[in-house]
Order: sequence, then C-alpha cells, then structure tokens
Amino acid sequence: MTLYILRRVFGFIVTILIAAIVIFALLDLLPGDPARFILGINATPESVAALRLQMGLDDPAILRFGNWLLGMLRGDFGVSQTQKLPVADLIAARMAVTLPLTLFAMLVSMLVGLPLGILAAMYRGKPLDTVLMVIAQAGVAVPNFWFGMLLTLLFAVTLRWLPPGGFTPWDEDAAASLRGLVLPSLALALPQAAILARVMRTALVDVSTQDFIRTARAKGMTFGEAMWRHGVRNALLPVLTILGLQFAFLIAGTIIVENVFYLPGLGKLIYTAIMERDLVLVRSATIILVLVVSFTMLVVDLAYGLVDPRLRQRSA
Repeated sequence: MTLYILRRVFGFIVTILIAAIVIFALLDLLPGDPARFILGINATPESVAALRLQMGLDDPAILRFGNWLLGMLRGDFGVSQTQKLPVADLIAARMAVTLPLTLFAMLVSMLVGLPLGILAAMYRGKPLDTVLMVIAQAGVAVPNFWFGMLLTLLFAVTLRWLPPGGFTPWDEDAAASLRGLVLPSLALALPQAAILARVMRTALVDVSTQDFIRTARAKGMTFGEAMWRHGVRNALLPVLTILGLQFAFLIAGTIIVENVFYLPGLGKLIYTAIMERDLVLVRSATIILVLVVSFTMLVVDLAYGLVDPRLRQRSA
C-alpha cells in the first residue's frame, strides 16, 4: 500500500509541474505586450518600459518561471496587475463562492444520478429503463448555461421563488447566500447527474452477470435484494473515478455558469482577468484550479486503492 501511495503522490507532483510549464508557456510567452495593453495605446514608451520593469517582463523566461514556482511554494502568488491586490487574497475570497457552488452541484448530481442509474438497472429492458435513459441522454446533450437560463425564466422570472442572479455574502445573510446558489448549482448538476446515471446503470448491469450475484440468487434472494446487498457496492468502484472527473468538470463549468448568474466566484474572476489581460491573476488562478482538480483525483485514486485490493497488489 505504501508503494501504491508513493506512486500516486509522485504522479500528482509531476502533473502539477507539467501543468505549470504549460500554463506559463501559454500565458507568459504569447505574442503581445501586457504592459502596453494595461496602459492603453496612448501610453508613452517610457511608462510602458517602467511597467515592464515592474512586472519583471524584461527578465529571461526561465528566471520568471523559477520565481513564480518559488513564490507559489511560499504561498506568494503575486499581485494582480489590474486590481493591485494580492492574488492569494482575491482567489480565497472568490473560492468562498465557487467551492460551495461546486460541492452543492456535486451533491445534487449524486442524489439524482445514482438513484436513477440504480432504478434503470433494476428495470433493465423495460419501459421505465428506456424512459430514464432517454432523459439521461437529453441531460448530457443540454448545455448547462442554456439550462440555467431556463431555470431562471421558470423559478426567478415566472414563479419568483429564487433570485435570478447575484450573490449575498455569507456573513450578511447565509440563507440568502444559499438561495443564490440553488439555480446555478442545478444548472451545473444536470449534465453530470445524467452521466452518473448512465455510468451507474452500466456498472450495475455488468455486475448483475457476475457469479456472486447468481450465488446470492441461488440462496433464495430476489434479484432486487441481491443487487442492493451485493451489486451496488461492487458497482461503485468505477463510479468513484467518474465522481473525481465530475468534480473537475464542475470546477471548469463554473467559469460559464458564474457569468450567467453574475456570481462573484473564481470563474468570474478568471473571465474578468482574461478580458483585462491580467496575466499574473490568470496564471495563478489557473494553477490553483489544476491543484484542486489534481488533488481530488489523487484522493479518488487512493480511495480506489482502499476499495479494490487488486490495485495495491499490482503496485507491490
């Protein structure tokens, strides 16, 4: 088990390093002068040169990359070029919106997708199975931002049950904060719940043909009892991987959904930084997302190793 953990941790470190190299190459080495973009076309050459010196753009690329990595190891992600605030503070403030939104969407996805997948597998080949899989396919095909607009029209504009957008800080009114996350979390969760339902159904159908299910049936259990007691637990193994991937998709999906619902989260921050060509903020926010997603996948891999002893034996 120790060797299995060490290999996964080493893979996590290599992933972060490669991601850092790619992010730096794409952002810092792109054509164009960020200093001139920030100051505008009427800026004098002297002011542009001064800003380039302040931003360190005149240093060699390898030196800038090294300083960035060392700064991140110390917890220093730099200062935003446009907002003049520490990037770490900006990201921490926005994560107070993005992280609850993502976790709420993840919870909704599991509460909807897993039961629907189990129900479809229980009634495999019957009309209920067909109806549920058609609904799941439609859920995969519908873009979350379009579904979000439909939810807004129904629950905010027509019924006036929920706010159409915006966010109330947690320290002002926690109940209002939760209400502001309901519609965007539902918009994020729909495609992931549909995917989860299809994966869960497929996993249960595969498990239903295994010998231990036939043995349970031979001992007098009904098909439903055998699946609930033995099938669901074994079918959860591939679902763990999907849940880790879904967290990554949900984090990425916040960039669009937060702009649709005017949420001051990390996705909105990255979008604004891209529009303003704030390379320091974009670079650091992107690597933070990579860290969160990679760490989630590391946790999923470790959990998978705990659930399936065969993985630990292969690493021995």
